[in-house]
Amino acid sequence: MIDLVARQIQILRAIIEEFVETAKPVGSETIDKKYNIGVSPATIRNEMVYLTKQGYLQKSHTSAGRIPTPLALRLYVNELMKEKELSVADEVGAKEKIWEHRNEVDDLLQEAAKVMAEKARALGMAMAQGQRLFSAGYANLLNMPEFFDIRVTRNVLALIEEEGMMKEIFNLGQSENPVHLVYGKDLGNKNLEPISIIYTEINSNGKLYKLGVLGSHRFDYAYVVPMMKYFKALIEEIVE
Repeated sequence: MIDLVARQIQILRAIIEEFVETAKPVGSETIDKKYNIGVSPATIRNEMVYLTKQGYLQKSHTSAGRIPTPLALRLYVNELMKEKELSVADEVGAKEKIWEHRNEVDDLLQEAAKVMAEKARALGMAMAQGQRLFSAGYANLLNMPEFFDIRVTRNVLALIEEEGMMKEIFNLGQSENPVHLVYGKDLGNKNLEPISIIYTEINSNGKLYKLGVLGSHRFDYAYVVPMMKYFKALIEEIVE
């Protein structure tokens, strides 16, 4: 477990959730007003300084607020986040859309990428065993402020065209969890730093497929992660 006390975890969680919602750096005043931390703004500021020194927060170039680092986001997803329970409509709707493609893996992967793009409001991706990449939902990127920077968007579009590079990226975020995370800073390209990728591996009859989404750091992780787990289990069950 992490070396943070309960109050620091509470503040860190609040900052992450505020950042995901607003796409803006988060200040101590916002945390004090919106989240019931139970300490003074000065104490919140001191804890934010500590969290920054520990690598969980970083200063914004445009304001006095802080934004969470990939270290903090991984911690949030793996240990702090409470996953949302998928509705029956979510599960049935997803299953209906891919069920008719269960006997044709390429079509199924394309449809799965499309549905994940819709659910995550991001770019959906799936990779077959032969490295063929399926993608959908490009327009979703243009709803995220991070992609208003043409350099970021250009580099993402170039990345998606490189199937060999995408295969390498899908191997970067390996962990013991069924859903893996890759952040732009892992990729060694400054123009890709604002992006993140969430993906899972699907193992069916000895064949390995990948299913993921690409977007900003501000995914609705509590919803996207269980949805991806559901797709993993569903495809492993129905693909022959």
